[in-house]
Amino acid sequence: MAGYLINKIGYALLTLLGVVTVIFLLFTILPGDPAQMMLGQNETEEQLKNVRKKYGFDKPLSKQYLYYINDLSPVSFHSINPDDFSFFDTKKYNGNELFQISNVAVILKSPYLRESFQKSGKKVSDVIKETLPNTAILAISAICIAIIIGILLGIIGALTKDQWPDKMIQLLSTLGMSVPSFFSAIIFAWLFGYVLQEFTNLNMTGSLYEVDDFGEGSYIQWKNLILPAIVLGIRPLAVVSQLMRNSLLEVMGQDYIRTAKAKGLSMFQMIRRHALKNSLNPVVTAISGWFASMLAGAVFVEYIFGWNGLGKEIVDALNTLDLPVIMGAVLVIATMFILINIFVDIIYGWLDPRIRV
Repeated sequence: MAGYLINKIGYALLTLLGVVTVIFLLFTILPGDPAQMMLGQNETEEQLKNVRKKYGFDKPLSKQYLYYINDLSPVSFHSINPDDFSFFDTKKYNGNELFQISNVAVILKSPYLRESFQKSGKKVSDVIKETLPNTAILAISAICIAIIIGILLGIIGALTKDQWPDKMIQLLSTLGMSVPSFFSAIIFAWLFGYVLQEFTNLNMTGSLYEVDDFGEGSYIQWKNLILPAIVLGIRPLAVVSQLMRNSLLEVMGQDYIRTAKAKGLSMFQMIRRHALKNSLNPVVTAISGWFASMLAGAVFVEYIFGWNGLGKEIVDALNTLDLPVIMGAVLVIATMFILINIFVDIIYGWLDPRIRV
């Protein structure tokens, strides 16, 4: 098991390095001057020069890349010269010095994602800390809806194979997989947040935290979570129900299930004791991929519903060309995707020990 985990972690680190490289090159070679993006239209040549020097935009691309890797690395190397670009500034970096080698300090720190171009030097990590929890709550709520209802519908579909409940579930699943999330978001917001608002008491837009009418603080508005969570969970729900149905039908045809039936076990006992666990392998794999992709797919849903999460922050950053925020958000989503896949591989190995071999 230890060797299995080491291999997975090694592949994950290589994947993450590739993601970092692609993100850096993609946004560095974009047309336009990052210094001008930060200063706007009224900059002077002296201001541009100072900003380029401060953020390393005046250095060759290879050096910029190494500086970026150094900023992201938990163990990094920094100059002890205050005039050097790589100087360890405690206002920028959150870490501690381990030791010094010549004029270089070795630092143990949290990854530094640079500063926002448009938020007056606010750290990208702070922007992500403020928005990621909202996206996580939305994604977890959506995947819980997909898991609970999807597995239940899959079991019903398998038990009523080729009967009207099964055909109805398959029809709804196909429809759920076909309709894009942004279109579902528009329909749900209009129908349940506007047309039927008198009966549902739901809003077309709104985030988890709202400011009270007197501006004296914020409060949690849980009802704003209902529509975006349902919309975001529709497509994975459809996939889970289909996978669960097909997997359960395959398992129910195995010899050990027929043996259990011959011993007098009821259908409920056979499913609970034998068939359910063995049917979950493809479902767990699908759930892992969908949960990770939800963090990225939530962009459109959050924007339409006005949910103040990481997805909406990415859209706002794209509109203002706030490249550090975009790069940091994409990097965090990719990292979470990799971590989730490692976690699911461990669960998968527990469900089926043959995987570890």
